Amino acid sequence: MKAISIVPGTAGSEVIDHQEPTLQSPNDVKIKILQVGICGTDREEVMGGRADAPVGSSRLIIGHEMFGQVVETGDGVTTVKKGDYGVFTVRRGCGKCAACEHNRSDMCFTGEYTERGIKGLNGYETEYVVDNEQYLVKVPVSIQSVGVLAEPMSVAEKAIDEAVKLQASRLPQILRDDWLKGKQALVAGLGPIGILATIVLRLRGAKVWGLDIVDESSKRPQLLKSLGGEYIDGRKVDTMNIDDKFGEVAFIFESAGVAELGFQLIDVLGINGVYVMTGIPHGDRPTCVMGAELMKNMVLKNQMILGSVNASPEHFAMGIKDLEKAKNLWGDLVDEIITSRIAYQDFEKAIDQRSEDDIKTVIEWK
Repeated sequence: MKAISIVPGTAGSEVIDHQEPTLQSPNDVKIKILQVGICGTDREEVMGGRADAPVGSSRLIIGHEMFGQVVETGDGVTTVKKGDYGVFTVRRGCGKCAACEHNRSDMCFTGEYTERGIKGLNGYETEYVVDNEQYLVKVPVSIQSVGVLAEPMSVAEKAIDEAVKLQASRLPQILRDDWLKGKQALVAGLGPIGILATIVLRLRGAKVWGLDIVDESSKRPQLLKSLGGEYIDGRKVDTMNIDDKFGEVAFIFESAGVAELGFQLIDVLGINGVYVMTGIPHGDRPTCVMGAELMKNMVLKNQMILGSVNASPEHFAMGIKDLEKAKNLWGDLVDEIITSRIAYQDFEKAIDQRSEDDIKTVIEWK
């Protein structure tokens, strides 16, 4: 079978022939890959950035945002059957810590986890994959057109779910799952995860402002507005004065991955506010921070800042349910998050697909 692979640490990618996987246990599921999403991690890997090949191999099959159809199952599989659609999660546990023992490798304590297509395990840019049923989440036929968004959606779901639960634990007498209803939320960075976070927040009744540095007439701001959000052009507004102009912000979802912006936004957060960071800055350029003022505000305003990465199978399932709700509410608007669909033979075009109107590029393996 065909697969797209890299040699970690060197630039470039190549379509190779790779042995087709087979079931190894009664709980294994074999999936035919239909689509794989491209994100910044893939582009970084192809440029020679962080990536680790499996033990004993010099090459890594990349790709971690997959969607496919079940073609074979082991005798012990109960959640799916041949013909069903599904996604596999990304991270695999270290086998040593309590989090990984409970299938929460997204919260691994040792850091010795592996990740499909990123760290020590081959990924999903290939024709067929096999993995254990515990890492599989079924996708209903009704959202097969956007099933490939399940992985980035899970990242948004986890971050927002954690924020809501932490806030509710602070104020259990007055807050429940509807804490976000009517609250003003700011989403910084309108890439795929930022747009998907907007969907999650709007489904929970939040008023969403989306911050980016692209023209308002371009694709991302227009999609944000169609989802009921409002756009802030970061080139025209002093970031640290957003709250003065647009009102108090109860929740911030950061997905821009820009260190300076990330710290500036702390100043925007309101009383009892929660700020979740999901972006990972590139490079090591130092950033000046007004530490004393930020610390004072965090203490006096009871603010909380949380970092969130990866996601559990539970958050994948939550994301798939919210994609269903979003399709029911906004219809084909959700499909517009996928702006390019490129055949695997033209993979290099997908890596170079970086325009103001590009949101999510998907590789087709049909």
